Amino acid sequence: MRVASVIFVLGAFVLPARAEDRSVLANCKAMVERASKDSNAASEAELSRCRQVIREWALRDARMTVDEQGRPLR
Repeated sequence: MRVASVIFVLGAFVLPARAEDRSVLANCKAMVERASKDSNAASEAELSRCRQVIREWALRDARMTVDEQGRPLR
């Protein structure tokens, strides 16, 4: 029972930060940019989630060998 609860808690932290499409990335980049200019633009929880989304997309893009149209990146 304890293992299942640990897996559930870890999953709860990982799943919300998953970016599904580039619009999520674009929205997060815009939110972080606004927050850098105005400290009241977003909550700290929203900013940390967006920073996680941006990190995940950076890692995902680094692993990709083709772009969204299938053309080679390198």
